[in-house]
Amino acid sequence: MLVDFNSLVGSSKIWIYQSNREFSGLEIEVINDKLRDFVSNWKRHGDELRASFDIRHKQFIILAVDEEYNNVSGCSIDASTHIFKQFESEFQIDLFNKLNTAFKDGEHINVVSIGDFQKFVNDQKIDSNTVVFNNTITIKEELDTSWEVSANESWHQRYF
Repeated sequence: MLVDFNSLVGSSKIWIYQSNREFSGLEIEVINDKLRDFVSNWKRHGDELRASFDIRHKQFIILAVDEEYNNVSGCSIDASTHIFKQFESEFQIDLFNKLNTAFKDGEHINVVSIGDFQKFVNDQKIDSNTVVFNNTITIKEELDTSWEVSANESWHQRYF
């Protein structure tokens, strides 16, 4: 069952899908329509899942499930992965490359390989105060405290 993202409890499980580029307005409309339909009908072995999604910065899709209502299962996670694979194919984007990392340059978001990130650090184009996106977080309440953080407050700190 689709619910408002903000109504989900803080302990809700989340998955963050980072695109290697910003979505166009039309792509956001299509993604919203398809995810509304998917999440409205998303089930775990026939049981409804209380879930939602949010698109942030035109580049990140956050899928969330209230596991206090019903836990997700392997099959339901596989179903969600399938729709994101469809987005990759339809829009020629990369949502699954965990070797890409995102950081802010002013209000602009850059997505680069880990190797390039390390090179930018070495070249002093990025410092420990650069805002990075910590996509390793797994619960909704961490979005406000641990997602957009200074590099020295995330796993990126190892590069400084």
